Amino acid sequence: MSVALDRAVAPPTAPRRPTISREHGVERVDEYAWLRDKNAPEVQAYLEAEDAYARAVMAPTEALQQALYDETLAHIQQTDLSVPYRLGDYWYYSRTEEGRQYPICARKRESLEAPEEVTLDLNTLAEGLEYFALGAYQVSDDGKLLAYTTDVTGYRQYTLHVKDLASGTDLGEAIERVADVVWASDNVTLYYTTEDAVSKRHDRFWRHVLGSADSTLLYEETDHHYDIGAQRSRDRAYVFVTSYSKSTTEWQALRTDRPHGTLEVIVPRSEGHRADVAHRGRTFYITTNRGAEDFRLVAAPDDAPEEANWREIVPARPGVHLDGLDAFEHYGVLVGRSGGFANLEILDYATNALRPIAMPETVHSVTPGTNPEFHTNLYRFAYGSLVTPNSVFEIDLESERRTLLKETEVPGYDRARYTTELVHAVARDGTRVPISLVYRSDVPRDGTAPLLLYGYGSYGVSMDPTFSPARLTLLDRGIVYGIAHIRGGGELGEPWRTAGHLQAKLNTFTDFIDCAEHLIAERYTSAARLAIQGGSAGGLLVAAVSNMRPELFAAVVCQVPFVDVVNTMLDASLPLTTGEYLEWGNPNVPADFAYMMRYSPYDNVKAQAYPAMLVRISVNDSQVPYWEGAKLVARLRALKTDDRPLLLAVNFGAGHGGASGRYDNLRETAFTNAFVLAQIAGV
Repeated sequence: MSVALDRAVAPPTAPRRPTISREHGVERVDEYAWLRDKNAPEVQAYLEAEDAYARAVMAPTEALQQALYDETLAHIQQTDLSVPYRLGDYWYYSRTEEGRQYPICARKRESLEAPEEVTLDLNTLAEGLEYFALGAYQVSDDGKLLAYTTDVTGYRQYTLHVKDLASGTDLGEAIERVADVVWASDNVTLYYTTEDAVSKRHDRFWRHVLGSADSTLLYEETDHHYDIGAQRSRDRAYVFVTSYSKSTTEWQALRTDRPHGTLEVIVPRSEGHRADVAHRGRTFYITTNRGAEDFRLVAAPDDAPEEANWREIVPARPGVHLDGLDAFEHYGVLVGRSGGFANLEILDYATNALRPIAMPETVHSVTPGTNPEFHTNLYRFAYGSLVTPNSVFEIDLESERRTLLKETEVPGYDRARYTTELVHAVARDGTRVPISLVYRSDVPRDGTAPLLLYGYGSYGVSMDPTFSPARLTLLDRGIVYGIAHIRGGGELGEPWRTAGHLQAKLNTFTDFIDCAEHLIAERYTSAARLAIQGGSAGGLLVAAVSNMRPELFAAVVCQVPFVDVVNTMLDASLPLTTGEYLEWGNPNVPADFAYMMRYSPYDNVKAQAYPAMLVRISVNDSQVPYWEGAKLVARLRALKTDDRPLLLAVNFGAGHGGASGRYDNLRETAFTNAFVLAQIAGV
């Protein structure tokens, strides 16, 4: 089936209303600043017109979209059950039912043969709502109460509720703007963090006794570069409160058996020092970058955690990055990375010896599973790859005997038909950049295959290769799929991150371009059949390289994109802005402003031919405001010299992650994939 987009539909035109600003002697003209007024009827009308235009242009692909949706559903076990985990007297799990958008959370007492108790039916909670998301889900130590949070707009603004699990009744607690939730051991005291109403910075830590009218503020973070988070140690002895910026962390703690106690500092704030803390027995285990760029593990008495009392457990090792320690009674598990991919190592407390947990594939993803119990030698982890469906393993930390508890069933999938490999592009400065690839084994290597290249490259976040049923619909139509593990991400540790942020950010974009050129040179694809995709900071990536090398790409998918970099970073009133100075720079500083201006996609749109482009935005997005993508499209439409499709798809009832219901989300994916296929695969 060959599909051509409808080119006869006329696109909407956004009025140009210049707003002039001057920074550091540079005059900038923003013709589309008026799109920021979300409540203005003309803004709503423009967004609706753009979305209607996108749907009209894509109308010839409706049969293809339906086929992609149906094929994806055929690869999903719609009625399914997660692997139950033990917490206290109960086994907890979630399950899905065919035809229902959301999971059902449930538990069974003592035995998996016991009657089911539904703790939350998210389908019931979501009735009548366009969007619904569950945030925190925390059961009290005695198993009687459930504290949970919900977001009903997509703005990632959550409300705290408490449910009596025996009676099923809501206790009437409704606290707004809650992020993290932790129980004290008395089963009536809750600790929680809240966000600032304007900046959405998580800045306050509270204690609340159930039934009381008020909460007590225990800590307020006043430095706007920092957020705070709260969590409970696995041994349940402590509540940890972390203040964190992009470069520094501070850890405080209070004992959960002293619910009215005060916070005490474990790891004091020191610029550039980052740490993670776990607790076992009478010891804090601290993963620290003090004296180790990629972190080392030290231990300190919990009654004297000062640095002078640190004892090294695992030293810094070349090429190994440590993220933290999962601490259990008899063994620990180090979570980290080496060779570009995540790894796990068993720590013997008695000898400090390490035993790696071997993974069967080079190109893989592994993450800690749900492991709430402290008194156990059994450890769960999730494993997958571009060809291996998501799996849950359990390993005995003493004997190293592992058991596959579940591999996600993918009906109609035969992994023998697909090939995955790791290749390296040589960047212009000589750096070797990894690229993970997957494709059908019968795809020709002669430059004729279409290829979709994904990238992110920011915040030290690693784009690990995972399995996707929806991706099979692309692979089965001959598309090669790749992930460019570019600098700015965390794949190769801290040096990899720092080589792609602040005034080294351009490496992120040139790495991606060099990866694309490598794949073309090695005849995986050609420029005429190469599409690129990225979301959020990845949307910045693909938009920036589209300005820099538009002839290199046939199509671009730009999702909830951070593209109005300079204007956004100059506006300290916007959510999440000031804390981002340590990632992107502060444009109030002349050198940072000048550097941002070199790559900010909105500021670098010019009169030239561009690839076909699909930009997706969400009106309730709290992380990247909808107007960034809308302004980019408006300026592109005014300046670009080609007639290739430029589409703006708008979700009017969701946030940064798109539609919340699983079927609705698959519809969005089918729309996006149909656009890609129409541009580069001739279908």
